[in-house]
Amino acid sequence: MSDQLEKAEYNRREFLAASAAAGLGLSVAEALGQESKNKDEINIAIIGAGTQGRVLMNSILKIPGVRIKAVGDIWEYSQRYTSRYVKKFGHENNVYADYKELLAKEKDLDAVVTAAPDWMHAPISIAALEAGLHVYCEKMMSNNAEAARSMVKARDKSGKLLQIGHQRRSNPRYLHVKHKLLGEAKLLGPQINYANAQWNRGIKTDNTWPSKYEMAQEELEKWGYDSMHTFRNWRWFKKYGGGPISDLGAHQIDVLNWFYGSTPKAVMGSGGIDFYEKVEHNDTNMLIYEYDLPNSKTGRAFYQVLTTTSSLGFLERFMGTEGTLAFSEAPRWNEVYREVSTEEEWTKWAEKGYIAKEGAKDTGDEEKVVDIRQSPAPEKWLIPVENDKPIHMYHLENFFAAIRDGVPLNCPAEIGFQTCATVLKGTEAINTGKRIEFTEDDFKI
Repeated sequence: MSDQLEKAEYNRREFLAASAAAGLGLSVAEALGQESKNKDEINIAIIGAGTQGRVLMNSILKIPGVRIKAVGDIWEYSQRYTSRYVKKFGHENNVYADYKELLAKEKDLDAVVTAAPDWMHAPISIAALEAGLHVYCEKMMSNNAEAARSMVKARDKSGKLLQIGHQRRSNPRYLHVKHKLLGEAKLLGPQINYANAQWNRGIKTDNTWPSKYEMAQEELEKWGYDSMHTFRNWRWFKKYGGGPISDLGAHQIDVLNWFYGSTPKAVMGSGGIDFYEKVEHNDTNMLIYEYDLPNSKTGRAFYQVLTTTSSLGFLERFMGTEGTLAFSEAPRWNEVYREVSTEEEWTKWAEKGYIAKEGAKDTGDEEKVVDIRQSPAPEKWLIPVENDKPIHMYHLENFFAAIRDGVPLNCPAEIGFQTCATVLKGTEAINTGKRIEFTEDDFKI
């Protein structure tokens, strides 16, 4: 989708929201959840103060004008750590175990940032929206499609903002690739034909816990967990999360949809529990998504999540007839390859600063063709965009700017829902061993 089309889509959504609001006697600003503020500061609560919650916290503390007023988590260890940490930065805060109590008692909040386990994203987000608060919710929206769909409906009813934490959509390098290299320069040719992406992670041991902070069995069951092991390793259990394909893969599957400019038409996959014991989700996942291309052909994307090897880490590759992009949030990958058959020179794009030439070096005999079937090596360029902030910070800044200034969200709930549906169908394809075709109903709110 081009820059102009994306801007048009934003304008269309804003117009529809405003039109709907007019019928309800609401102002345009109220309908969009972008009401003007009488104060400079945005007061927020963090609900879910575990590992990911603290990652978001560290970025939030670097953003001017945002105050963390409350911390919510069912585990005392996370409560104490996060509350004490933010106080060191001058953020006085109240602590709660029950998010419902937090929402009932905290009267000066503007927004909630939640990084609770996936199965709690929908109830927490919906409750916060119903309380009149904007919500930043970590991805995935949920581990089931209906719960995710209910979040979008709650957003629409509340008139508030709901940003989903697919942070690559706010990453400067990804925006540069999408709008400059693909959109304006079209370095891959007329369209993307193929893609492959991966998130490979080495073997990890189970998460443990300090014995002094072990929750009583009665307390665990109150919050829906049967043991401390399950609570601390919830990502491996179907009740609570979607497994590695959701935890890791959702980020990059979102990019596949974003860069192809559509949702897929079909998916097939293979995977299984090949290494770990006493888990419910596959530790090996391989998927092939199919997309309709503008020329009525099919574009394909291979995606894998491996959890027993860190080989090559995580990256995405997009390929066309004239070039290939290989890039990532990690600085290790930022490359563009020009096919030798491409007639257009790329010098003008280097002059505009869109790409940069890799330093020349003597490769000796490496450049010799060693097999008659081997294609000549493509010309390599670099993507000259470095991220100078924590990777989540850009997306959080976009969320707070939407509250303050009414800028469009980079990943509003309807986009997050499309990704959620795409990921969950991929898991279904792996588990059933079937090729699954998507229908309009799969992406309908």
